[in-house]
Amino acid sequence: MQCQKIVEHRLATAQQAMDAAQQSANQEEKSSAGDKYETGRAMAQLERDKAAMQVEENKKMLTVLNQISYNTSTDRVTLGSVVVTDHNKFYLSISAGKLEIGGESYVAISTQSPIGQLLLHKCAGEFFSFYNQKQTIVSVS
Repeated sequence: MQCQKIVEHRLATAQQAMDAAQQSANQEEKSSAGDKYETGRAMAQLERDKAAMQVEENKKMLTVLNQISYNTSTDRVTLGSVVVTDHNKFYLSISAGKLEIGGESYVAISTQSPIGQLLLHKCAGEFFSFYNQKQTIVSVS
């Protein structure tokens, strides 16, 4: 649920930025310095496009989160797994960074991230190496 809230907040912020940039572009007044008008309008359009890309990325993240099934259990790492290693605790979902849940720290990572790719389909007892640090998977839930 924390990941969902993070993405929803990011989505709302990006949508607001996109709307503000569009409004700014629409309000640029044509002046005698035509280049200044065109430059201001182009910059506002670039900001709008950047925010639109962020909106789309966050929508994709919501789609990934909606694919997670919380009612199934597997002994292999898949989307939605919580993986405890001898060094870290990971939640395979989206790249959301560090999460605090019940006094425990987890790192929310995407299955598309380099470490997510290393973890996929592994089970407890297996190991992997990331940046020359060997980690053993203690549990998968």
